[in-house]
Amino acid sequence: MSSESTLYDAVGGAPAISALVDRFYANMDLWPEAQAIRAMHPADLSHTAQVFKDYLSEWLGGPALYSPVKGHPRLRMRHMQAPIASAERDAWLACMKEALDFVVTDRAARLQVYGNMEKLADWMRNKED
Repeated sequence: MSSESTLYDAVGGAPAISALVDRFYANMDLWPEAQAIRAMHPADLSHTAQVFKDYLSEWLGGPALYSPVKGHPRLRMRHMQAPIASAERDAWLACMKEALDFVVTDRAARLQVYGNMEKLADWMRNKED
């Protein structure tokens, strides 16, 4: 990844983000260990998936698709109704890691995105283990 490119570019832009989010939610639907976090989401994931795609676009340095519609992310506040302890964080990260491994071919970008997501997921915990 060059110093002028963004993670958005390095992961493959909008098509890769769309594939990443779709694979992430497919994992959540299929994996028994992810059923608790899947249950925190609506049955129809189409709106949720679009919001996540918009967020990732902006978070990775691409087009600002999230904040013009939703404002500041305030992720922790927006997720307070969902009890997130280490088990939920770990299930979320496992679904995301597999999706990143499947979609993102640039190893350095994949590792950087996952490292950033690990920090974010850990910060999102709002429940004691």
